[in-house]
Amino acid sequence: MPPQTIAKDTPLAEITLRKYEHPKNLSGRELARKACLSLGLLQPGDSRDVIVDVLGVLLEAKKSGEALSLENIQKRAIEERKAHKLPLAGVAQSNLARQLRRLRSLSLVEKAANTYRIAEFAALKEIFHEKIRNFLLPSVITRVEEYLELLER
Repeated sequence: MPPQTIAKDTPLAEITLRKYEHPKNLSGRELARKACLSLGLLQPGDSRDVIVDVLGVLLEAKKSGEALSLENIQKRAIEERKAHKLPLAGVAQSNLARQLRRLRSLSLVEKAANTYRIAEFAALKEIFHEKIRNFLLPSVITRVEEYLELLER
């Protein structure tokens, strides 16, 4: 008799945070890349890093208070990758939409009327504190502690 199928374990929330060296000597794309790695949006050693360009494009648009369509994000991401002499892998609209969903899941980006922007054009540190550090992280930690406490019984 085959083993009984168990319902798929789907997390209610998920977060990966990593600590790297102090960012004092980083700037531009490398700084955005380390931020994406720190937030778990990019895996160490991953060459498929178009999310770095998406975040960079949205941060640049934030300076002028501009929300961008998917098409504009694609165009600007392609320009960024060309400027840094990077392959154009990952710039298909379907993949960019997936990367935007990932940024939205962390509440860093919001969508309104088919345009995207950094949430409320706020500072990323402010968004991190409000949405992740003060809201998501405590609930995740509390739930892990509940599992660990029950495991000890």
